[in-house]
Amino acid sequence: MKKVVVGLSGGVDSSVAAYLLKEQGYEVIGLFMKNWHDDSVTISEECPWLEDSNDALIVAEKLGIPFQTVDLSAVYKERIVDYMFDEYQKGRTPNPDVLCNREIKFDVFLKIALQLGADFVATGHYCRKGVLTDDEGKATYRLLAGLDGNKDQSYFLCQLSQEQLSRTLFPIGELTKPEVRKIAAENGLITADKKDSQGLCFIGKVRLPEFLQQKLKPKKGVIVEVPSDVPQYRKERREFASKEDELAYNAAKPVYHLEDGKVVGEHQGAHYFTKGQRKGLDVGGTKEPLFVIETDVEENIIYTGQGKSHPGLYRRTLFVNDGELHWVRPDLALESDGKMEVMARIRYRQPLQKATLYKIDGGLYVDFEERQSAITEGQFVAWYLEDELVGSGVIS
Repeated sequence: MKKVVVGLSGGVDSSVAAYLLKEQGYEVIGLFMKNWHDDSVTISEECPWLEDSNDALIVAEKLGIPFQTVDLSAVYKERIVDYMFDEYQKGRTPNPDVLCNREIKFDVFLKIALQLGADFVATGHYCRKGVLTDDEGKATYRLLAGLDGNKDQSYFLCQLSQEQLSRTLFPIGELTKPEVRKIAAENGLITADKKDSQGLCFIGKVRLPEFLQQKLKPKKGVIVEVPSDVPQYRKERREFASKEDELAYNAAKPVYHLEDGKVVGEHQGAHYFTKGQRKGLDVGGTKEPLFVIETDVEENIIYTGQGKSHPGLYRRTLFVNDGELHWVRPDLALESDGKMEVMARIRYRQPLQKATLYKIDGGLYVDFEERQSAITEGQFVAWYLEDELVGSGVIS
């Protein structure tokens, strides 16, 4: 009998994942990951992990499976939280959920499961795993979108490796959320009607500015409103010596200076803000709401523009450095001068967009057919061939 360790989070998805595996004849162990108890940085006044671990325990008892809690808070702080502070300080916007999957659930947690003699780990992610076998019997694993288009979570797993995928099961990937809740209700699982968790992976709801202020000190600066007709937005038609020159031109961000607009307010630190952000600026009196179009953490200035269609929010092309480029399918990795037509997204739940990948020495350009709003450094871009996620990278 194959042994599976399920990451029981105290939510309905992982509860049903454990139930389905037991039904399929696996020997199932439930493991709850405790990821936070650092009193020097408060994540939330509420204490969701206590309630969640209790719910996970009740589910395990109902299913008749062994259950234990593992404390991963030290490694979580080092690999996720410290990284987040560091990235925000640099003016980048990290994605903790993608990192948590790569660094915690499918690395540290997976190693613990293997030490317990498990053949696989399983999670309640809405995605599927496929396998291709060549003539010599060598397996290549595929990361496929979940069948519930509304809940597909493949984006969060965009940094997984072949080795990690080979050891992973996604029992609910073929189901929709309503089907999952129905299975939970029919089998008397306490989590059947529990709300989906929001906020940091396995931690709960976080008010990000307050969280960041505990480590990144407030620093007063100005908010500048940039009009939509500054010279930076006039992309003249021009001839390029090469495709690479054209891509570099399209990927270049506008550079702003104080004199490009007018000061309309003050902020407590440019590193608390991210591109595309609307809330928290506290500037009134504009015809349309202000959006952050750029943050300058060196000069501590936030540049904003009026309205969702402000040209400062849009760019067509982005770049990923080789060091931050990842292929879930290494067999499909582009060589220098290679190109690939894909569908791509730059954030979770964004509808997939048509794009072309261009590999050059040193990195990869993702060139979208349509201009994209709020391309943000530090976030992940993921690309797909049909419903398969084949690669990803950190936006430079």
